[in-house]
Amino acid sequence: MLYAAFFAAVLLFIFGLLSIPFEKKSQIESRVEKFLLDNQVKTNAPVLSAEEEKKRVPFKQRVLLPLWLDAKKNLSKRMPGKKAEKLEKQLSQAGNPFNMRAADYRLLQLAFDFGMPFIAVCYGLLLGFRGGTLIIVASIGIGIGILLPKRYMKIKIAKRQSQAVKELPDFVDLLLVSLEAGLGFDSALSKVIGKQEGVLAREFRRCLEEMRLGLTRKEALSGVRDRLEAEEITVFINSILRGEKLGTGMVKVLRILAVDVRERRREKAEETAQKAPIKMLFPLVFFIFPSLFIVILGPAVIQIFQQFSK
Repeated sequence: MLYAAFFAAVLLFIFGLLSIPFEKKSQIESRVEKFLLDNQVKTNAPVLSAEEEKKRVPFKQRVLLPLWLDAKKNLSKRMPGKKAEKLEKQLSQAGNPFNMRAADYRLLQLAFDFGMPFIAVCYGLLLGFRGGTLIIVASIGIGIGILLPKRYMKIKIAKRQSQAVKELPDFVDLLLVSLEAGLGFDSALSKVIGKQEGVLAREFRRCLEEMRLGLTRKEALSGVRDRLEAEEITVFINSILRGEKLGTGMVKVLRILAVDVRERRREKAEETAQKAPIKMLFPLVFFIFPSLFIVILGPAVIQIFQQFSK
């Protein structure tokens, strides 16, 4: 029972840390809702004092959120520019999970750096560990606290890039059809992202918005290339930029790209299929073959031992 209560407390602590950065949106919504409700209140409604109004605000918004915002502000001032730029790039490549900025992610890292060792030490004390064993448990907690946020970021980036590569052939085909129908590149791109959903559609939607805000097509497309660093996406963006620079027709460029993307997908599928037997070898040797030997040879071995025992 004590272990269950401890794990419940740990889960609630982690949930609280993860929910703090997203309270801004809920705070805005609650303020808008409160404003609309205040307009509907009758004139003879009782007026609450400032102290009562303050008590009605949830503890999370009254105490935790200001602390988080102050810590975020101080960390943003102290964080080196290059490090903040690097974190922003990684978050953009990961799709800005939970709408985190560089300061939010850094605060989350610090929370894990200090929180996981503390949780590990508490858990070790509950299990009765002492001395060197407790130090090992604390070291494991430190390792988990350092590696977990970075591992999560790498998984999100890899998953997003993989999803973009899967969407690329259909995206190029639709873009090619729209251009062959007589639309310009920007209009064709707008038409395609209006019909599709996914990583590529969101990235090129952002690309068009940046172009409307004043960026050149080269800068906007280079931003897409930086946020999706997969090889196929890089080739796609570079081909478009090169074709625009040399004056080559976009239809011709995209027709060649469509064939190239399909060929790359086929080669990757063949490569994955060739790796399958090697990946299946270890489960066969360590899990399936021993079970087969036990089922097939087990009765014979038992009978042999029985005969020899007589």
